Amino acid sequence: MKKYLLLLGVFLLLPLEVYAISGDEVMKKSQAAFLYQGKDFKARVVMKLISKGGQERIRELTMLRKNFGEAGGNQKYFIYFFQPADVKDMTFMVYKYPAKDDDRWLFVPAISMVRRIAAQDKRSSFVGSDFTYEDVSGRDIEDDTHAISKEERLGSRDCYVVKSIPKAADVDYGHRLSWIDKITFLPVKEEYYDRRGDLYKTFSADEIKDVKGLPTITKRSMKNLQSGHSTEVSYIKTDYNLGIDDSLFSERFLRQPPKKWTE
Repeated sequence: MKKYLLLLGVFLLLPLEVYAISGDEVMKKSQAAFLYQGKDFKARVVMKLISKGGQERIRELTMLRKNFGEAGGNQKYFIYFFQPADVKDMTFMVYKYPAKDDDRWLFVPAISMVRRIAAQDKRSSFVGSDFTYEDVSGRDIEDDTHAISKEERLGSRDCYVVKSIPKAADVDYGHRLSWIDKITFLPVKEEYYDRRGDLYKTFSADEIKDVKGLPTITKRSMKNLQSGHSTEVSYIKTDYNLGIDDSLFSERFLRQPPKKWTE
């Protein structure tokens, strides 16, 4: 009887769910699959901003990204805007570093000035969309604590559901839930909750295609449930391993972006 009670006590102390992989490991694999595939990446992007009343604004741009090292390491991003007129010829550049603040610059042609984006502005809206500056290049894994909440099937995909809680208090959400595909490790859905625990923003991967053998999210959307505003993003041309020149990622080309890479 004593042996039975001892075993029962040990059982009750065990966690209800035991997973073969940790939340940190899932999110690292997800970051590698979502943001680090290939040596470099180029996409022609159409961004549709939709108001609560249904009015639409279109932004068209080219995004380029190059990895410097292994997945989770340094990266550089270069974005050139084609339309509308108020953002035409505007460029945006990111130097992404692991475990420290990224460097971000924005060239505004109307005033012919390169503006440094402060680290505290990384959660600000990216050119009026529902995505933030940080969403463009990704959030550092170390900025949050991650734990697997459950496993769940989403459509045809078996997913880990990971709860991520920011370590700093100056973030615009209290926690985030991410549905990570067990096969591709791409994030197929995210829910953002405010400090009161209310759901206020959702992300979804609306289309995933194979590009050079790499599963790639080619349509995604973000919706703010409080304002009713949403943003739909379509990648109409995507490619990997193009041999993007290191020299592209410089202030010189922020002001005069080369057509070779932006067209």
